[in-house]
Amino acid sequence: MKAIINGTLFLEDGPRTGLALLFEGETLLSPATEIPDGAEVVDAGGGIVAPGLVDVHCHGFMGWDASNGDAGELRAMSRQMARWGVTAWLPTTMTLPWPALERCFAAVRRAMAASAAPDWGGARVLGAHAEGPFISYEKRGAQDENAIQPPDIEKLRPWADAVRLMTVAPEAEGALPFIRDAVALGVRISMGHTAADTRAAAQAVEAGVTHATHLFNAMPPLGHREPGPVGVALASERVTCELIADTFHVNPLLFGALYRAKGDRLALITDSIQVAHLPDGPHDQAGRTVIVDGIRCRFPDGTIAGSSLTLDRAVRNFALHAKIPLWEAARAASLVPARAVGADGEIGSLRPGKRADFLICDPDFRVRQTWIGGRRVCGTSDS
Repeated sequence: MKAIINGTLFLEDGPRTGLALLFEGETLLSPATEIPDGAEVVDAGGGIVAPGLVDVHCHGFMGWDASNGDAGELRAMSRQMARWGVTAWLPTTMTLPWPALERCFAAVRRAMAASAAPDWGGARVLGAHAEGPFISYEKRGAQDENAIQPPDIEKLRPWADAVRLMTVAPEAEGALPFIRDAVALGVRISMGHTAADTRAAAQAVEAGVTHATHLFNAMPPLGHREPGPVGVALASERVTCELIADTFHVNPLLFGALYRAKGDRLALITDSIQVAHLPDGPHDQAGRTVIVDGIRCRFPDGTIAGSSLTLDRAVRNFALHAKIPLWEAARAASLVPARAVGADGEIGSLRPGKRADFLICDPDFRVRQTWIGGRRVCGTSDS
């Protein structure tokens, strides 16, 4: 048994001091006021002990990309993400020709199995987030227009075990029966890259949509007479909204209002892409030029290509601009996304019986150590 002491625990109902976090093997036991005899003690150094972060929308970074269909790259990304506090994630594919997507899903399937082993050394792979190809041409954004196609449940069916979340445009021909069938297969559906009107978006939620991909981006703006998918997502109690809290994709003046509107249905994501964390300037990404400029990643025509955000920074940004406590911002990057993809029974909080996936951070939420399945994968005992 191990015990984490001398830290502020970010529990589901708020921060607590004066408790030790007990765990044995891969499983959390309990926060406790007393440390059992013989327990191995780890000192949090007065920092924060928080649940591991869960990124349900990340394409790549540092030259790696989930769309390359390479399980080795997924492992490399998993190990790097752990340094930023991510303990579980969904490798997110772009809109690609279906055979290319099948290669990606096969790689994710292999990584799902491999990441359950103790020697994986990084964030566990929960499944893929397929951002397309069943999306709107008009709102394609950075997606490949030539790979967009109508929804087809028979294409998805063989991969339902590997695809945990899929972004679909509700107005696409055949989208509503596709959504119902996909949900029946256990795949969660997000509405995004969509030009849907209010009626189409509401029908999609009735059909089973429970998620909204990077709210505001790649969808019509919110209107007071025609609220569209943004309004439907904000008004629905069943829809979890993604937010890229990099202060670029969405004006940070809205962060507090979004949190008040959605509460535990607002999930922080990175939407990080292959060229993220590379030096400023032009870079090649799958044959297209993307210009990195600090937190901005754009194509030469000015179209936003994606993000260079990390999830620990998203937590800090969100807490600062929404004017909320850090523990609430951390919850939006842990328990909320875990619940959104049906993994909250196992991860996402420091509740007894869950996996021992947690972070030790400094008081400003900068990661000192990352623990996954009860093993320290990043940081040192004196970090």
